[in-house]
Amino acid sequence: MPKRFLAGKVWADFARDRRANFAVMTALSMPLAITLAAFAVDEGSLYTERRASQSLVDIAAITAAANIDRAEAAVLTTLRDNGIASVAMRDPDTGTLPADATGDTPAVRIVRGHYSPDPAVAAGSRFQPLTQPYNAVRVTLERQGTLFFGSAIMAPPTISTTAVASSRAEAAFSVGSRLAKVDGGILNALLGGLVGGNLSLSVMDYDALIGADVDALSFLDALALQLHVTGGTYSEVLQSKATIGQVATALANTAGVGQASKLALQAIAAGATLGTQIPLSQLIDLGPVARLGLGQRPSGLPIDASAFGMLTAAATLANSSHQVQLDLGTTVPGLVSAKLAIAIGEPPQSSPWLAVGETGTVVRTAQTRLRLDATIGNSASNLGGGIKLLSVSLPLHVEVAQAEARLAAISCPTGRPDSISVSVAARPGIASLRLAESDAAGFADFSKPQSFHDARIAAVSLKLLLLSLDLLGVDGSASATSTNTSPTMLTFDSTDIANKAVKSTPTKNVTETLTLSLVNDLTLSVNALGLGLDVTGLLSTVKPAVVTVLKTVTVPLDTLLYNTLSALGVRIGEADVRVTGATCGRAVLVQ
Repeated sequence: MPKRFLAGKVWADFARDRRANFAVMTALSMPLAITLAAFAVDEGSLYTERRASQSLVDIAAITAAANIDRAEAAVLTTLRDNGIASVAMRDPDTGTLPADATGDTPAVRIVRGHYSPDPAVAAGSRFQPLTQPYNAVRVTLERQGTLFFGSAIMAPPTISTTAVASSRAEAAFSVGSRLAKVDGGILNALLGGLVGGNLSLSVMDYDALIGADVDALSFLDALALQLHVTGGTYSEVLQSKATIGQVATALANTAGVGQASKLALQAIAAGATLGTQIPLSQLIDLGPVARLGLGQRPSGLPIDASAFGMLTAAATLANSSHQVQLDLGTTVPGLVSAKLAIAIGEPPQSSPWLAVGETGTVVRTAQTRLRLDATIGNSASNLGGGIKLLSVSLPLHVEVAQAEARLAAISCPTGRPDSISVSVAARPGIASLRLAESDAAGFADFSKPQSFHDARIAAVSLKLLLLSLDLLGVDGSASATSTNTSPTMLTFDSTDIANKAVKSTPTKNVTETLTLSLVNDLTLSVNALGLGLDVTGLLSTVKPAVVTVLKTVTVPLDTLLYNTLSALGVRIGEADVRVTGATCGRAVLVQ
């Protein structure tokens, strides 16, 4: 048989033979299978490392957000505790590595910023890096992955993981609203003038009202019923307007108000005739709490407020850019008559009396002007030499600029609520006092300063032989200023917050000192009313007598100013601040 035929037959038999095919296919595909297996092992390893790295970054971000003032130390401690002993810190602004960093050293970048959980903002834009106030931290960790088989043909890839965590530390605080001494007559005249009615509350009524605290959210619940806002959020209530009568009625209907306070508030509501509606958003700013539905409460953040402070703050808002005239009659000891005019400037926009917010939130009082026209009793006296003091008048002007309180810091050093500390930077408003006369037309116009000139302080008579001059006028003016205007840091611990303690900025000048300095610095001149006589020699006799008479009313005058201004929520040279609730929040992942 030919060899060619035999060879063909062998190949044909081989082609038809199906034995040992699996072994052949295995041998042929083994290199590819080994390559794919190596790739799968490396890929699975990198995936596992990435998951572990992401979990580590999540923990680091949460820890950093919970300790935002020590974010770097918190992140490094977390990494060290999880086996990464050495890392290179990237610059938070530029992202550059230090010059001595090596390629295989893990790198971490820690960026503080502000996170706003606003659903109207895209999720990726809610974290704003390097934006204050800081309430969030973004942590990015870069480390080399591990290749078991692929390292022979490629460099290990860099695994980069990022996490953003936020912790919303918030506090509820207010400025103003403290009365240490109550004068029922002055408060009835003042509050009655502000609400537009006649009040006859007793000192006990005011004591009960001043000592009453209400839950601000319960107050808004009661007010919502009057405003027919049902089933909505607190934000919808705060977008509404209400009259003083509605505010007083809601306060009276708030749960927890004592019976005496309830009756006083009902009396005020019944006597309130002022129909001006005030924007509630200028009275209270609930911050993120405003998104809650009516009846809901924020966890761990009580929001209490002074009932009297809430009422007077609403009354001052209703009277902004208006003038209130009060006739105090003889309620001030030593004064025959006393007429008080009050003008309240419009408070700054977005600056309420009570606020709930994060670091940087500001509350302010309104700019206030007082003008007192008083006549001092028992002032007529013979000074000798034919000189007789007929009367002494007191034209006093007081202007107090806005005081403000800014939430500076909230911290929980141990992480427990009992370690919470709230710092508030309080800045008292500049106060100026003048014994002078002004243009009454510009009294309620806060867009420009008032102009002052000498006022008629006293009237005297002079008897020269057979000639009697009863029309000699003594004119003069004086001014004094409280200069304590730099912010003072007030710190409230958990006990202060629980007790709702009021803290004040230290003052360099008390009211009595300012008033007395006005009297001591008084400059006088004698006006002979066009008679052409030189009577300047009378000053050496008249001025001591006028100053003596004025000094007799400095103490009751201080009481009048103190009670009036304190009831309006402002103080000369001081700012009263109270923190009624605070929480450091819980650090949570947000991105």
